Amino acid sequence: MPELDLPQRQATDAIMLTGFWYRALPANRVHREQLHKATLLEIPLVIGRDRQGQPFALRDSCPHRGMPLNTGKFDGENLECPYHGWQFDVHNGQCQLIPSLTHDQTLKVDRIYAGSYPCEEQDDFIWVYISDPAPQGAGFTAPAEAPDAAPQIEKFTTKYKLAYLQAEMPVSLDHGIIGLMDPAHGPFVHQAWWWRTRHSIHEKKKNFEPIPNGFRMSAHTPSSNSAPYKLLRLYADADSITTTIDFVLPNIRTETIRAGKYWFSSLTTVTPITRSQCRIDVVAAWNLFRWLPFGADLLKFVFAKFVEQDRHTMEMQAEGLKHNPHLMLIDDADRPAKWYFQLKAAHLEAKRTGTEMKHPMSGPVTLKWRS
Repeated sequence: MPELDLPQRQATDAIMLTGFWYRALPANRVHREQLHKATLLEIPLVIGRDRQGQPFALRDSCPHRGMPLNTGKFDGENLECPYHGWQFDVHNGQCQLIPSLTHDQTLKVDRIYAGSYPCEEQDDFIWVYISDPAPQGAGFTAPAEAPDAAPQIEKFTTKYKLAYLQAEMPVSLDHGIIGLMDPAHGPFVHQAWWWRTRHSIHEKKKNFEPIPNGFRMSAHTPSSNSAPYKLLRLYADADSITTTIDFVLPNIRTETIRAGKYWFSSLTTVTPITRSQCRIDVVAAWNLFRWLPFGADLLKFVFAKFVEQDRHTMEMQAEGLKHNPHLMLIDDADRPAKWYFQLKAAHLEAKRTGTEMKHPMSGPVTLKWRS
């Protein structure tokens, strides 16, 4: 007799991937000539803007004696450590001055660096590129450059509205991500009379395809049991409304809805803070319902409700995870979670060996589940 096909056991690894852009802080919280603390991948950062309003990110630790730089003086160009007055250029971390040096001491100040990270502002957020760890030799490493620009939301017209929200989650990055891509929890976690109930559960079939560093739920007609789908029919025929959802490493989920000339895009990230804490950041752009008074506020209300429901669920899940239980993933509903773990492992193996990453998906796949 053939063996029973048991659900796959799966353990998270708490590995946070470097060599990628991560969202750090909402842009409207970062003001000129002020210093702000943030943590990404357990790295303490000090973030600010120079006199011209350009953002920067430094490791929040002086290379001299480890003093937090966020407590220092900032003049709009250089950041001064409050312990011994060492000064650093905020954009590249290069040391500009060591006040204790005498005129006959020949230490080459410009060879010393505070840790610095590429920093960009996109779609209402400050992004920081977390480079791979530098070789030993703290204080003498020039900053790495990002190989590409920070991610941004795809937009299809010049006029649109933009909104964001965020919520901290008391779980690891892996649990945050597989919760984000989970297609089966909606009727149980996101219940509301104006959205859907568990009585609307029905079988779904979606096509997926591999894309670089990730996978795509191919363009499809949105679920007929969701309220937004019914509203979209004000703009276009049902058959012409399409949704496309992508996931790419390390933590990015994008969703695009097209209804004729109207569109909605979102870029959601699960931002790793520590090995046991993450944050969901959602930014959305749209030209739908631009005539609707308080439309952005209404959309933020809906998103906030969803994110709060997810946060509460993960708060409860964190209680169970304290006991380090064995976990399982089933087909087909958990196949995207399996792909995530396989993509992560393939990426790490490619970096270790210096070879091209082997994608876990060999071609298009059709999955079925009930939700």
